[in-house]
Amino acid sequence: MEPKKRTEIATLGQFGLIDLLTKDFPLRQPSSLTGVGDDAAVIAPPDGETLLCTTDSFYEGVDFDLTYFPLKHLGYKVVTAGVSDILAMNARPSQITVSLGVSAKIPVEALQDLYEGIAFACREQEIDLVGGDTRASMTGLVITVTVLGHAPKQELVRRSGAQLHDLICITGNLGAAFMGLQLLEREKRVLADVANPEPQFKGYEYLLEKYLKPRPRTDIIETLREEKILPTSMIDLSDGLASDLMQICKSSKCGARIYLERIPIAQQTTSLAEEMHTDPVVAALNGGEDYELLFTVPLSMQEQVMRLGLVDVIGHITAESTGAYLVTPDGGEIRLKAQGFPQEA
Repeated sequence: MEPKKRTEIATLGQFGLIDLLTKDFPLRQPSSLTGVGDDAAVIAPPDGETLLCTTDSFYEGVDFDLTYFPLKHLGYKVVTAGVSDILAMNARPSQITVSLGVSAKIPVEALQDLYEGIAFACREQEIDLVGGDTRASMTGLVITVTVLGHAPKQELVRRSGAQLHDLICITGNLGAAFMGLQLLEREKRVLADVANPEPQFKGYEYLLEKYLKPRPRTDIIETLREEKILPTSMIDLSDGLASDLMQICKSSKCGARIYLERIPIAQQTTSLAEEMHTDPVVAALNGGEDYELLFTVPLSMQEQVMRLGLVDVIGHITAESTGAYLVTPDGGEIRLKAQGFPQEA
């Protein structure tokens, strides 16, 4: 993956590197009064709207592997992760800051690739890069992204608003990103000692895209707004359906029932899961990094939501005392459990 040309970061210095990486980020948002190049960004949200802020950090060797993760895709993905958190509040993303911890092994050209992916995502989402920082890192590449957004206060959606009998809705399909990661890890193991590796990805391109370059569901938020559908609660699916639904249940003090046969799973996800002798439902429940949206709406909106054609109704909200369960086709119930490293609430 190393570029043919290699420029050491030390030849530019910290400020020279920042100037190089951020020179192609014009300001597009009226709310961005001052961007990169001053001591602090100056942001003025539109009149009557509330400012939102979210931060994510990504660590090489923990959150991504540069053996197979193209830096342009990584740049795009870290923006998606932050944007998705803003969208999950039913808000519009507007500004971003990016801070890097960089080891000596990474050349300037690699960072330019990373920022090319960031720039593409910013153009696509109409977001302004307004700040950031670079520091030396002893543990590989570290990326910290902060995304700002805004929305009218009355339109904000939190995790805490789900009500009894609300419908549980999901966008897209689940488990594809997790299976894309499993595919990449398998080929890395198989080809570890091969001089000219040729990974076998044919037929699973969709899974790779879902893991390497997930797209934020801005379209869903825009559609819900156009149709005047205001969810009662919402969360983005970064940790897996089970964990994220349980976050809604915890915040809203409720229970839930979701139905196995209603969970949307792509054919490629099922095919690779069978090939790797794993359960696609487990990937959907616990895989994470799908960056789809999980939200609830009143039962009275069932027909309106189903007419959208963009979401699946997979269950309903129950009383807190009933707990959160997956219902199997034969009527059996399996208690949902949060998996993986506990994430920030």
